[in-house]
Amino acid sequence: MPLTQPPTPPAPPVAAGPEAPGTQPSAIDIGTGVPIVVPRPVTQAEVDALKEKRSELSRQLTSASDRRKDVVRDLGRASDESKAGLQKRLDVLDERIVQLERDIAANGQALASAPGDLALGERTAPQVRFGPFSSGQLTAISIVGTLTVLMPLALAVARALMVRARQPRITPEILEATRRMERMEQAIDTVAIEVERISEGQRFVTQLMAGKQKEPVLVEGKREA
Repeated sequence: MPLTQPPTPPAPPVAAGPEAPGTQPSAIDIGTGVPIVVPRPVTQAEVDALKEKRSELSRQLTSASDRRKDVVRDLGRASDESKAGLQKRLDVLDERIVQLERDIAANGQALASAPGDLALGERTAPQVRFGPFSSGQLTAISIVGTLTVLMPLALAVARALMVRARQPRITPEILEATRRMERMEQAIDTVAIEVERISEGQRFVTQLMAGKQKEPVLVEGKREA
């Protein structure tokens, strides 16, 4: 009797949910209606690149719009011979603007398909430790040290600067007057010393003259005796 193989059970249906990282969601081209495969960003670097691309596309769209306005203005003022070339430029700019709009739409679809934490730019950086202290503890220690050490020093320096600012500034005239006063004091001291010397000399001469006047009287007294 041949063995009959049991029927294979049907696979369970897959529930619809958010797309797994790395998949490529599709977007619809606004102009043609053709689906466009948009790469799904899975890293912060890819999200940043998409944001930079969006800024660049917006800048290019603004530039193209401004140039189109200039061409339209020149087309209204141009002659019949130059209108054909300006019309070609206008058509090229229109195609460029449409292409930029499509690129911006696709870029927006890619950013919209990014995970929420990446789209918001949230990065969970690992906690950095400096020796036995964490970054938060080191920040608290720095704040306490600044308030207890550096702040009093800063206040002392500020007070010294304020006191110095209140003092009168020494001008060249004041310096010259001070020097003259010093020279006058030195000259007065020298004159006083010389006057003292002259006085001493006069007193000495006076004493000598007084001694000579007394000597004849003593001699005559001795002779009479």
